[in-house]
Amino acid sequence: MEAALYGPDGFYVRPGGPGPAGHFRTSVHASPLYAAAVARLLCRVDAELGHPAGLDLVDVGAGRGELLAGVLAALEPQTAARVRPYAVERAERPAGLDPRIRWVATPPEGTTGLLFANEWLDNVPLDVSEDGRYVLVAPDGTESAGGPLEGADRAWLERWWPGGGRAEIGRARDEAWASAAGTLERGLAVAVDYAHTRGARPPYGTLTGFRGGREVPPVPDGSCDVTAHVALDSCAGPGAVLLTQREALAALGVSGARPPLALASTDPLAYVRALSSAGEAAELTDRAGLGAFGWLVQPAGIPAPAWPGAAGRA
Repeated sequence: MEAALYGPDGFYVRPGGPGPAGHFRTSVHASPLYAAAVARLLCRVDAELGHPAGLDLVDVGAGRGELLAGVLAALEPQTAARVRPYAVERAERPAGLDPRIRWVATPPEGTTGLLFANEWLDNVPLDVSEDGRYVLVAPDGTESAGGPLEGADRAWLERWWPGGGRAEIGRARDEAWASAAGTLERGLAVAVDYAHTRGARPPYGTLTGFRGGREVPPVPDGSCDVTAHVALDSCAGPGAVLLTQREALAALGVSGARPPLALASTDPLAYVRALSSAGEAAELTDRAGLGAFGWLVQPAGIPAPAWPGAAGRA
């Protein structure tokens, strides 16, 4: 999985390609409402921090920098002037990106502000196990049984994915998230992803591939995305809160409610714009789609935000 995604000519680092947006649709690509919601969250964090002179915004797994560009565009100019935006990405910096955005390979240490990871953890490489043994995979996707599980992986499964059968060992994701969130000195760390929790792990796992907008077999040859859903509850650190994207975006002012029909008579253009916005919001908050994504919200040195209707603490 590491080689297929990030090795020479790997899916995410291949030069000249379209990037993730050319293969699958994320919340960032679905609507500018998503970046605007993240901008509002950043402003809430800014207020909790007392409006520091430098406000860090760290986007982990930044793709081509689309989310950062959208957030900067959504902020008031006086706030945007204080923001220090970092795109954490292993691919090369794309041409034409806003020069304010710093392109880095790892999250900078000692930041103050918001660290945001949208659909990053599902691409942190992991191992798959079946009946107490590792699953080995050939470059053409053919699987075979490997050796017995090491002690740390066995302990992770016993705690977080009990029951035997086939499972995806999330220990590498836990460590990746702890490392990224640990760079934040004060502020909020947020991970958003396909997710499941201990009480509802999928019995056969979720490992799959994506190419050109279609789900395909997870062949690890660099030709497709290789991804697996995230056990967000195991990633969560002290004080973290788990909620759905629908709950999070509702608290950040994203609503799929239709505009009043009377507006169509008084201001037809405004009605059409509001109707379009409501459709985009409905996609972002769809219970059967993007709205079911998990949000892991972890504070560092500030109070955790209040999230009405949230599922509770991790």
